[in-house]
Amino acid sequence: MNESEIRELIIARSPNNKISCREAFDIAEQTGVSRKRIGQMLNELEIKVHSCQLGCFK
Repeated sequence: MNESEIRELIIARSPNNKISCREAFDIAEQTGVSRKRIGQMLNELEIKVHSCQLGCFK
């Protein structure tokens, strides 16, 4: 899966420009991309993380 396709997947799974931490982890697993890179893409797309598994984001 190329980066453009991953971005489309992220957008499709981020209603209201928000995504859960678990959902972001699932995308990383599904695409074989590091969690760190998915986080960078979320920042670039201005998508907010909620329901953080560490309690960092609400």
